[in-house]
Amino acid sequence: MRGGVFVGGAVLMLAMAGGGFVRGTVARGENASPVLAQPAAAATSQAKTMEVKIDNFKFGPEALTVPVGTTVTWTNRDDIPHTVVSTEGVFKSKVLDTDEKFSFTFAKAGAYDYFCSIHPKMVGKVIVQ
Repeated sequence: MRGGVFVGGAVLMLAMAGGGFVRGTVARGENASPVLAQPAAAATSQAKTMEVKIDNFKFGPEALTVPVGTTVTWTNRDDIPHTVVSTEGVFKSKVLDTDEKFSFTFAKAGAYDYFCSIHPKMVGKVIVQ
């Protein structure tokens, strides 16, 4: 019985220390023994980020496909100001000077067309799946 208490105590100490493990049980009743399993992948997944560069009066890439939950960051690499404005009014940046950035997180699937309000011929699209 002492051996079982020692092993159980060691497992409990590991669980309390965090260790990034999930606790579970192999069987119920007298012969139940705690087990350690690898952390669940979903619990440790990280949000995705993508970048669009504004350069030479173009958005690059012009079309971008991303999963739901992705944050897209636009960076103005031109020497003149630009904006990033959704044609549907979903997002709108301030006027971005050289090296300034604008970010938006896409929470819903769909196609999001956008343009520069200063130079309307500059267009782009984010496709969220």
